[in-house]
Amino acid sequence: MNIAIVGASGAVGAEFLRVLEEQNFPVDSLRLFGSARSAGTTRKFRGQDYVIEELTTDSDFSGVDIAFTSAGAGVSRDFAETITRHGTLMIDNSSAFRMDPECPLVVPEVNGDDAFDHPRNIIGNPNCTTIQMVVALGAIEKLSHIRRVHVASYQAASGAGASGMAELQQQTCEIASGKDCTVRKFAHQLAMNVIPHIDVFTDNGYTKEEMKMYNETRKIMHSDIEVSATCVRVPVLRSHSEAIWVETEEPVSLEDAARAFEEAEGLIYVPLGDPSDPQYPMPKDIAGKDPVYVGRLRKDISNPNGLSFWVVGDQIKKGAALNAVQIAMYMINKRK
Repeated sequence: MNIAIVGASGAVGAEFLRVLEEQNFPVDSLRLFGSARSAGTTRKFRGQDYVIEELTTDSDFSGVDIAFTSAGAGVSRDFAETITRHGTLMIDNSSAFRMDPECPLVVPEVNGDDAFDHPRNIIGNPNCTTIQMVVALGAIEKLSHIRRVHVASYQAASGAGASGMAELQQQTCEIASGKDCTVRKFAHQLAMNVIPHIDVFTDNGYTKEEMKMYNETRKIMHSDIEVSATCVRVPVLRSHSEAIWVETEEPVSLEDAARAFEEAEGLIYVPLGDPSDPQYPMPKDIAGKDPVYVGRLRKDISNPNGLSFWVVGDQIKKGAALNAVQIAMYMINKRK
């Protein structure tokens, strides 16, 4: 495959290169694109240095089979025609086309076949919080239709990019040194704090991040599922966590739910085990890993048709680069 990465100098762009190598993705040729500022710099892939080209409206993508794009919604909208006009398939990591009815929104473990219906040659990669949630929801949906979901997310600084991680590290050092915290990337100090605010607020009081979880989940699952989310930024460098409550049409036993999680593709189920030595997934253990991890499974004592569980995933990996690469791999394998 002839591959391009747009946004190659960013944190997700770097992750794309790592994931393509880890997954042994069939790359015959590789081109990297970025802003004028990053153009001319190099990135290494499989032992070879590649020079980042400046992305312009004159950039020629002819001959490129798949372009993985992760440079922000504005760039994706502005350059979609440039990227796709010669038939290149654009797998886009931004929010630009996620709700476009002509652009499928895909998590391969849940709705992989949707990827083949892409009239605009664009496939949307969902929001990171949505991806890890629907991988878990997909396992339960096979047992009984899910009517509604309540979810609280605990989102790492890396969700705001490399600069978000750097600011958390800087603030932590400043606090340890007795200095005032530098606040630029986030609305408030993140170190030693939590911020119940990710993205801008909408008219209904929910943030755009929270509404993404509502709208994207319904599109991916082809479902009337109702989702109410509260998204919180926490002082963790990498990997998002979610506390999830689901209500199904029919009661689902803990044994059946656990078995569904154990058998689901892309999931690792972590039983609690002995309560004196409890086991559950945590961000510090999940960073850099491919699967979504599920633990703390229990019945919702407030609802006979309810289940509650805890989900952790590396949002730079499965929540961004890995899911996009898995979309491409799903399509390649299906066509064999």
